[in-house]
Amino acid sequence: MPALQSAHPLLYATRPGALPARFRRERVLLVGCGDVGLRVAARLQGRVRLLALSSSPARVTELRARGITPLQGNLDAPVSLRRLGGLATRVVHLAPPPDTGRQDPRTQALLRCLRRRSPPQSLVYGSTSGVYGDCQGEIATETRALNPGTTRAQRRMDAEDRVRHFSRASGVPSMVLRIPGIYAPDRAGGTPRERLLKGTPVLQAADDVYTNHIHADDLARACLAALWRGRPRRVYNVNDDSGLKMGDYFDLAADLYGLPRPPRLPRSTATEQLPLLLLSFMSESRRMDNTRLKQELGVRLRYPTVADGLTGQPLAGVRAGC
Repeated sequence: MPALQSAHPLLYATRPGALPARFRRERVLLVGCGDVGLRVAARLQGRVRLLALSSSPARVTELRARGITPLQGNLDAPVSLRRLGGLATRVVHLAPPPDTGRQDPRTQALLRCLRRRSPPQSLVYGSTSGVYGDCQGEIATETRALNPGTTRAQRRMDAEDRVRHFSRASGVPSMVLRIPGIYAPDRAGGTPRERLLKGTPVLQAADDVYTNHIHADDLARACLAALWRGRPRRVYNVNDDSGLKMGDYFDLAADLYGLPRPPRLPRSTATEQLPLLLLSFMSESRRMDNTRLKQELGVRLRYPTVADGLTGQPLAGVRAGC
């Protein structure tokens, strides 16, 4: 993969007309160009110049075929990011933190390089709803105090703090999206079907927890809305309107697929039969409020409920674009 140019035309332009055409267009950098990143890119095709940070030479062909310019770099090797500064006018940061520790050095490395040369006009960071911790079924608005119950969520909280500091120090409008469970029928592992086929148990009603979801297409649209319309240093919950408990979600999916509903277990028994990662999700209950998403960003969900999303029936009249 070719390295980034050590000195690009932006450094030498003295007036807008002096810029080559490719630099006069908006340039959106995708950091973490997985399933959601590719959905964001698809909605921007032909409207902006798309760039994507990638540490995998194997992805070069795929990215180029999608109209995306691959940029070689690794968030775990900060020296490889030095030439990113000034290349993008807007940044969508969806890369996860490392698997260990309580901090996110990847986000720290990215933000440091973005402050060099010309900072972007806006940045969107994809965080997790896990930063709220267990709300015991209460509604979680964006102003609720954070209480991450896992080191995984603590790393995300650290990243949020770094994004806000970056915004204050650089003046770049930076927005944080708190994202719950992402699903989509055309996403790898994006539906409960496999888990239902395995017969994995869920909690009995008395012990069950509220869970939150967002269709991958609606998440991509929210990323774009925040990128152009988000308020500086603003946090947005990005979830649909479902408001289901976890067991009810799997029951609904089973009925839609014509599969048996999963067995129900008391929490005391579940702790002995389920993996620790799955149990960690079953230990937190919250109902996320998405008022800001709709009112401030103007996002009208194509899939307002998981029933709509799992059946692939978008809300009538909602455009597929951003």
